[in-house]
Amino acid sequence: MPKRIFSGAQPTGNLHIGNYLGALRNWVELQYEYESFFCIVNLHAITTPQDPKALAAKTKELARVYLAAGIDPKVSTVFVQSDVKEHAELSWLLNGVTRISELERMTQFKDKAKKARENVAAGLLNYPVLMAADILLYQTDLVPVGHDQKQHLELTRDIAIRFNRDFGEVFRVPDPYIPKVGALISALDDPTKKMSKSDENANGAIMLMDDADTIRRKFKRAVTDSGTEIRFDN
Repeated sequence: MPKRIFSGAQPTGNLHIGNYLGALRNWVELQYEYESFFCIVNLHAITTPQDPKALAAKTKELARVYLAAGIDPKVSTVFVQSDVKEHAELSWLLNGVTRISELERMTQFKDKAKKARENVAAGLLNYPVLMAADILLYQTDLVPVGHDQKQHLELTRDIAIRFNRDFGEVFRVPDPYIPKVGALISALDDPTKKMSKSDENANGAIMLMDDADTIRRKFKRAVTDSGTEIRFDN
């Protein structure tokens, strides 16, 4: 039986070049080596306020992006998270073996909670449990993730190990796949930050749907070193 991979993206905003280099490009290569499941995780999207009609349109748009990037539906399974009710059902069951203290330590939750303050939804805290359900539901062996999701995957592994300890060997314990190149792409306006599709400054990211003139303008405005020498990381 071939090993499985699972990964997904939220249908919010527009995907940027960091999403392509760190995720989509790797999915295209890995789909021919593994049994592949690529999800449009629209349940994750509603942990923050969304317009239902816009979310539905973005869900379809993201499916087209997957295909345009090279995901082959003949060899990969591409689907919408909310169409498979077992994601939500398993998430509820996994809540029983997940500690609140673990969720409160998640860096992404703390960062987003600072911004939203009193308007933080319970779903945002519980986001990593749903992510664990997404992965464990398909007995996943390998999960392509960026550095920002590594902590969540470590929690997924802990949840799987704890569940297996209490109820028998039910789930495979997945391993992360973090690409050597493209796992972290810096924002153009602030190289100390990760490029983000939700950044308030639109000039901070090169979106996959940007036209050539827009891309050229964003690069011209990008923050660069003041030196004239050429440097790179080994």
